[in-house]
Amino acid sequence: MQEELHETIPDRKLRGIDRKIALEQFASELVEISEMIGFPVSSRGWCYELEDHGLTKADFDFVEKLINTCRKEGILPIDFTAEEEGRQFSGVEEPTSMSPEEWVVDHLKDVLICGAWYTPNWWKDEKYYVQMVVEKIDLKTLFEPVCEAHHIPIATSKGWSSLLMRATYARRFREAEEMGLKCVLLYCGDHDPDGLRIGKFLRSNLYDVQDIYWEDGAKGYCPDDLVIDRFGLNYDFIQENKLSWINNLITGSKRNLADPSHKNHNMKYVQDYLKRFGARKCEGNALVKRPQQARELCKSVIENGNIDRETDGDNIWDGLGEGAALRFKSILDEKKKEMDDFRKETGLEDAVNEALKLVEDE
Repeated sequence: MQEELHETIPDRKLRGIDRKIALEQFASELVEISEMIGFPVSSRGWCYELEDHGLTKADFDFVEKLINTCRKEGILPIDFTAEEEGRQFSGVEEPTSMSPEEWVVDHLKDVLICGAWYTPNWWKDEKYYVQMVVEKIDLKTLFEPVCEAHHIPIATSKGWSSLLMRATYARRFREAEEMGLKCVLLYCGDHDPDGLRIGKFLRSNLYDVQDIYWEDGAKGYCPDDLVIDRFGLNYDFIQENKLSWINNLITGSKRNLADPSHKNHNMKYVQDYLKRFGARKCEGNALVKRPQQARELCKSVIENGNIDRETDGDNIWDGLGEGAALRFKSILDEKKKEMDDFRKETGLEDAVNEALKLVEDE
């Protein structure tokens, strides 16, 4: 498979029908691999995934463009890759395929099973309240199942610059602290000089919105007591799982921190990083290659607390416990039972079943 995929990457010089045939063959290989992955991956994330199939780092930018070309030209579905949030239309309404009669019957049945949609206060008797921010959309996709099982909100840090987004996160933290909970913000992202000191940026961003107020009178949140736990990417995890290092420290501004002419090159955090790890970095997207290990890492930090001592060592928390997901599930099971008992004791269940029988007899 490795040699086959590498051989199917279209040559940059191809034109016309030869180019189209090459793109179609390349796209076919991607679809086959996608079915094995089992979740959508961003265009950049695909470059890391394809390393296991013969791709080299020198091909990353070219292959990312190829994938997007295949999407634009109808060779791959436009939704083949995961996209950043916040770019979709809101207010889009899809008409129902049900008749009004079918709609009524369907909602009658809902009365008997609505416990599945009930949302209790999961955190009422907990010690901590947890939210998570990750650097890339691929990490959000990877960690969503784990976060969902533990009822932890998760978002990408790409939207963190939004004042309203930060204020909304902060409001949840403030409300949790008012309940007596210790608040925890988990972070996973790139292994580079700025990534290793991300905790300072995240706390600073929350300080920026601590003086705001909401239309309903709610006030802002002071993050003094917030635990910020950066749990990856970390050096040991990168090495153990053979993730890809990129041999430069080029930032989002397209300048290289390893270059002495960079304004931050001589800063202590950059020099400390260079001495420890060299002029290289590992992007969060690299976790796409190891989805099982990535989810195990996420689950471990949620259940066991701090596992990283590279940064924010004073922010200690001991996790939700290994039985947290089952504990949350038992809360919902208890609420469902209360609803079942209510329907039976009040005769509501019999009444709904009689109503459904009336409709079926029509």
